[in-house]
Amino acid sequence: MAPVTQTLPHKPAPASGAGTPQPTPTPPHSSSPASAGTKPALALLPLALATGTAFTELQAKVIDTQQKVKLADIQIEQLSKTKKHAHLTDTEIMMLVDETRMYEGVGRMFILQSKGVIHNQLLEKQRIAEEKIKELEQKKSYLERSVKEAEDNIREMLMARRAQ
Repeated sequence: MAPVTQTLPHKPAPASGAGTPQPTPTPPHSSSPASAGTKPALALLPLALATGTAFTELQAKVIDTQQKVKLADIQIEQLSKTKKHAHLTDTEIMMLVDETRMYEGVGRMFILQSKGVIHNQLLEKQRIAEEKIKELEQKKSYLERSVKEAEDNIREMLMARRAQ
C-alpha cells in the first residue's frame, strides 16, 4: 500500500523581497584588491573586541558598585533611625521614677525588668548601631572610590578609542 501524501497550496514568493531576508554574498577577503586597505582594520578587530568587553565589564562594575553604595546609604539611614529611637526612649525612661515597673517585649511575652537593665540595653543598642554606621561609612567611601576609579578607566578607554 502506498503512503498517503497531502498536497498544500503553493504560495508564490514575494516579488519585492520583503519576505524572508536573503543572505548577501560575501566577497573573498584575500583576492580582491579593494580588501587590501581593510587588513589593518581586521588586525585591530581583536583589540576592538577586547576593549569592548573591558568597557562592558567596567560599566557593569560601576553599576554594581553604585547599587552597593545605595544599599549602604539605606542601611546607614535605618541604623540612624534605630539609634535615634533608642536614644529618645532612653531619654524618656530616665525621667521616670526608679520604682516604675518596666517591661521588655520578648517574642509574644513581656518580662518585668528594672530601669537600669532597660537603660543599659538601650545604651548597648545605640553603641552597636553607631559601630555599624561607622563600618558602613568606611565601606561606602571605599565603594565610592572604586566607582570613581572605574569611571576614570572608562573615560581613558573612550579617549584612547577616539584617538585611534
